[in-house]
Amino acid sequence: MPFALAATALLAISSIASAQTVRIANQGDALSLDPHSLNESLQLSIDGNAYEPLVDLDKKLNVVPGLATAWKQTSPTVWRFDLRKNVKFYDGTPFTADDVVFTMGRVAGDGSDMKAYVNDFKEVRKIDSHTIEIETKTPLAILPQILTQVMIMSKKWCEDNNATRPVDRRKGVENTASFKTNGTGPFHVRERQPNVRTVFVRNPNYWGKVEGNVQEVIFTPIASPATRVAALLSGQVDVMEPVPVQDIARVNNNAATRVLTGPELRTIFLGMDQKRDELQFSNVKGKNPFKDKRVRQAFFQAIDIEGIKKTVMRDAARPTALMIGPGINGWSEAQDKRLPYDVETAKKLMAEAGYPNGFEVAMNCPNDRYVNDAQICQAVAANLARINVKINLQAETKGTYFPKILRRDTSFYMLGWTPSTYDAHNPLNALMRCPDDKTGAGQFNLGSYCNARLDELTVKIGAEADKTARDAMIREAFKIHTDDVGHLPLHQQALAWGVNKKVELTQRADNYMPFKWITVRK
Repeated sequence: MPFALAATALLAISSIASAQTVRIANQGDALSLDPHSLNESLQLSIDGNAYEPLVDLDKKLNVVPGLATAWKQTSPTVWRFDLRKNVKFYDGTPFTADDVVFTMGRVAGDGSDMKAYVNDFKEVRKIDSHTIEIETKTPLAILPQILTQVMIMSKKWCEDNNATRPVDRRKGVENTASFKTNGTGPFHVRERQPNVRTVFVRNPNYWGKVEGNVQEVIFTPIASPATRVAALLSGQVDVMEPVPVQDIARVNNNAATRVLTGPELRTIFLGMDQKRDELQFSNVKGKNPFKDKRVRQAFFQAIDIEGIKKTVMRDAARPTALMIGPGINGWSEAQDKRLPYDVETAKKLMAEAGYPNGFEVAMNCPNDRYVNDAQICQAVAANLARINVKINLQAETKGTYFPKILRRDTSFYMLGWTPSTYDAHNPLNALMRCPDDKTGAGQFNLGSYCNARLDELTVKIGAEADKTARDAMIREAFKIHTDDVGHLPLHQQALAWGVNKKVELTQRADNYMPFKWITVRK
C-alpha cells in the first residue's frame, strides 16, 4: 500500500475506534470475500469469520462440530452428517441440506480454488432437510478434517446474486461474492474497500457462542513493515502481523505492546516447471533443465539455508527437508535431513547435466505474503549465482502474483503451505500428486512434478485407518519425493503477532485469527 493510502486508512480507523472495536493490520489483504476463490490461509482466515464449515476447529486445532452437529461412517465410502437446526444466514434465510449440496458442487466447479478438498468425492446427497451424505470414490478416513476448510454458502443468495460459481482469480472474474458476505458466522462485512480496509460487525443472530466482546473489526492492509510497526506502537492499530523479525525486541520493549510468537505449521518451498519440453522465461531453448533431477538437486545444494535462517530470518525459521514440519501427522524427524549445502557438488551436478555455464531463468515471488518473502528470494538468487545460474527475480504483490502462478505461468516460484487437515495427506494430494484439472488432484502442484507410485500411495493413505500402516506409506511417499527432489523445501517460518496489551486473543499454529475469540479491555 502506498504511504499516502496507508496514512489515510490509519486516520480512518483511528477516528471511529471504540471500546469494542479492534483494529487489525496485515501486510496484505484478502483478495476476495468469496470463500472458494483462493486457497490461501489469510483469505480463509478472514472469510472464516463470516462463513462456517460443517466441521470446525477449536483453539488447539481439534475437530469440533460446526454446522454439522454429528457425523459417522455408515459404510467404508459413505459418511452421514446431521446438520445444525435453527441456523440462519445473515439475510435470514434458513440453513438446510440444500445449501450443503449446493456448496459442495460450487467447490468442485469451474473457478474454484478449493477443488483439492473434494476431488475424492463421488456424490453429495440430501437425505432430509437437515441430513446429508457424502460418498467418496474410495474410503477416506480423514473426511471430517478435510471439511474444516469448506465453508458453506447460501444456495438462494448465490442464485439471487449471480454468484453460483466462485470468483476465478486466474481469470480476474468477479461477482457479488467478491465484495459482500452472507454466511452463518459470527461476523458480517459491513464495508469492503479492497486493499484499503474491510469492516466487520457482529452478527446479532449468530447461533453459536462468542467468547470475546468485540462488536466491530477494522481490518487494514499495510504493506510497509515500518508503517505497520509504527501504527502498532502509536496505538493506531491494536493487532498486526507479521512483526518483522528485526522489530520483535522493539515491540516487546514498548510499554503498551507485546509480541506473540510460536511455531507455524506452514512450510515455505520453491517449485520448478517439470512439465514443459522447453522452459519458459529462460535462455535455454529446446529443452527444460528442470526435468533433470541433477539440476534440481544442484539448486537444492546451492541454497545456503542456514545463511538464510541467520541473516534473513534472524533465526525465526526452522530449515526443513520435507514439505511438512513438526505438528503435522506423518512428519518424521528421521526423514527431515537436508542434503548438505555444497556449492562444489552443485557445480558438478550442473556440469553433468550439460549446464557447466549455468543458465538464466525467471523466478516468481510474492513480496507481501510470507515472512521476508522477497528477501528470501533475493538470497536464493544470490546463492544460485555461485553455480552460474542467473535469476531474473520478479517479486510482486500477491494480488498479481497468485493469479499468475495459479495459471502455471511460471518456471520457478515460491509458495507456502499449511496442511489444513494437519495431516500429510493434504500436501501429498494438493502439492505432490500429478495434476488433474478435472478432479482437482494436484491442484497446487504448479510445476507438475509427477510420480505414479506417489499418486498410488496418496490414495491409499487417504483410505487407510491403521496408523502404523498409514505412517509407513507416508514415509515411503516422502522418500520418493525427496529422492526425486520434487520441490525445494526451505523452512517453517515462525509466527509473530504484534498485540496491544489491552487485547486478548488466541494464536493458532495455522495462523488463523477468529474474531470471536478477541476481547478488548478498557
